[in-house]
Amino acid sequence: METIEKKLNKESKIAVLCGGMSAERDVSLRSGKNVFNALIELGYKNAELVDVDRNIAKVLSEGRFEYAFNVLHGRYGEDGCIQGLLEIAGIKYTGCKVKSSAICMDKETTKNILAPHAIPLISSVCVSDESELEQCVKGLDYPLMVKPVKEGSSIGMSKVDNLQELKDAFKLAQKSDKKILIEEYYQGKSATVGVLQRKVNGKLETFATPILGFETKTQWYDYEAKYTEGLTKFILPADFDENMTKEIQNIAIKSFEACECSGLARVDFLVYKDTPYVLEINTNPGMTDLSDLPAQANHMGIDYNSLVELILQTAEF
Repeated sequence: METIEKKLNKESKIAVLCGGMSAERDVSLRSGKNVFNALIELGYKNAELVDVDRNIAKVLSEGRFEYAFNVLHGRYGEDGCIQGLLEIAGIKYTGCKVKSSAICMDKETTKNILAPHAIPLISSVCVSDESELEQCVKGLDYPLMVKPVKEGSSIGMSKVDNLQELKDAFKLAQKSDKKILIEEYYQGKSATVGVLQRKVNGKLETFATPILGFETKTQWYDYEAKYTEGLTKFILPADFDENMTKEIQNIAIKSFEACECSGLARVDFLVYKDTPYVLEINTNPGMTDLSDLPAQANHMGIDYNSLVELILQTAEF
């Protein structure tokens, strides 16, 4: 018997997926609570908050969910894993799909995808073996940033000024991931751009939010600065001239499309000597009270609840 596919409506059973098993669990729980409250206020009375663990397949099946609003951050939620499970289960979900999620979770793979598109990237190497560390970084200039290849929220990241600091930072980063990205550090302006999609007159429109710049009381935009109130000052819109603003927004959309993203993402930049370098693409941006994307959307007239509605609609694309 042929089944009739139900369209999204106020009666739809929606799982707000949050928490999870990554190092970003606490941030995800905060995001999830906000999204859940917004859905209830919007009239989606069958929305449920789901703290994801290894029993998630059973929970989704027994809950008979039709849609998933994915607010998971990091491993298993942002790397294609939960996306694949949802597709197997026949549940429509928000945000990027399996392939783009896997690409963007891996900083090395992201750079490899973006490089042929003439997108500015900071010089870097990837290292898995500490014994090869000194040799691999010979082509790079200190100071350096040390980043786990598959981690978010600046977890496991360090800025180093010499080889001994690099060795210590490498060991710290390997607590989060075996493969480590080592990238030259530029003292430039940090900025981030949200990229969203919506249907206009039946056609899919991809658009960039205003650019958000920030000044931190920490040395760089680390985990503490991102999630502790008062440590980061948002500059919205960022203080770039019109030409640079358009260039950054265009590169953000170009990066989004090159990695085959969908629904939403956030592209992080470092602007140094008039060049906007792409640092990474976050396919499931935070939705906390202090997160970038809600602030950017609000600046262009999209309040929090409207942003949640807009993202939810991407599950129908």
